Amino acid sequence: MKVLITGGAGFIGSHLADALLEKGHQVRVIDNLSTGSIENIRHLEDHPNFSYTIETILDSDVLGVVAHGVDHIYHLAAAVGVRLIVEQPLQTLQTNIEGTERVLKVANANRAKVFIASTSEIYGKNLNAPFKEDDDRILGPTTKTRWSYSTSKAVDEILALAYHRDKRLPVVVARLFNTCGPRQTGQYGMVIPRFVQQALAGEPISIYGDGKQTRSFTYVGDTVRAMMALMESKKAEGEIFNIGGNREISIEDLAKLIIQMTKSSSKLKYIPYHVAYEAGFEDMTRRVPDISKIRNAVGFEPQVSLEELLQKVIDYFREPR
Repeated sequence: MKVLITGGAGFIGSHLADALLEKGHQVRVIDNLSTGSIENIRHLEDHPNFSYTIETILDSDVLGVVAHGVDHIYHLAAAVGVRLIVEQPLQTLQTNIEGTERVLKVANANRAKVFIASTSEIYGKNLNAPFKEDDDRILGPTTKTRWSYSTSKAVDEILALAYHRDKRLPVVVARLFNTCGPRQTGQYGMVIPRFVQQALAGEPISIYGDGKQTRSFTYVGDTVRAMMALMESKKAEGEIFNIGGNREISIEDLAKLIIQMTKSSSKLKYIPYHVAYEAGFEDMTRRVPDISKIRNAVGFEPQVSLEELLQKVIDYFREPR
């Protein structure tokens, strides 16, 4: 097939490109490199079935050209990372909402099936974890920029489902839970690469808040495998799925595990949220998925354990650059 990946020079997008090319598909990438990197796809530049365009998806003319004739679109382009969201809320809203609407329009023009990458942030401050896809969303006030990302991705989901209902466009929505692995950067607040780099350097591990907040982490290869399985499934169309791991761990215990695995001399350093981000910053206490729906739909189970994931990231950052 001919496949377009928006945000394809990003961490997840580049791994998805690898997997699709391995399956024999033709892959096109569009990315403005705002959070992605040309280095993530440098190894694919000479591949006969790969091409890329450095431009924003907000340019409808360019998007229309790169999407012409494609069968599938994986829409991963988005403003991501807590730090970026807090510092640039307007960019978050414009990139996520306007970008998704333009992708859906061009997909409809080509009658291409679309994968919309959403987020576990959708669930907000809901404490009823593990989260199911039809759980209520509980968010803080609109004065907290923290919630602009969750809100923008909710609009993305609603737009996608509206295109499916009104125009019969085949769409699949998936909420990703902390996908991690090689090529991920800690620049925008992603916790595992940041902790690993600090541990390898012997620097204090900076924990925001009290470290008691819990998360689950998914290896990027598992996430990509789930995404592709959903796009190959007819019964997944018009549905929303969680993609994530099934092990819950506190951020404090994650830091200790990384220190242990790297044999680091690093100590834990606790930083209040208002210092790390902004005054009145609100975080999610738990972020753990119920994956029974995707398990029943396509048989997905995460295959890479947290320790294996961490070792892959540690090995990646130990490699000379």
